[in-house]
Amino acid sequence: MSKATIQLEALGCPSCMQKIENAVKSLNGVDQDSVKVMFNSSKVKTDFDEAILKIEEIESAIENLGYPVIKSKVKTA
Repeated sequence: MSKATIQLEALGCPSCMQKIENAVKSLNGVDQDSVKVMFNSSKVKTDFDEAILKIEEIESAIENLGYPVIKSKVKTA
């Protein structure tokens, strides 16, 4: 499993967090229990399997909701 930290533009409301969390959790290859959306720091942290899913696909799922991704960092276990 790889660990991703995705920096977003500032989140405007708590419902934004729920939308992003649901979108990331719905992706095949994401460890659903690891998904954390942090409102104050506008970050998403998750564990995912790079053999199944690319970081770009996670970014795309978030951006498709209208939340721009500033940068992502992936640590491979």
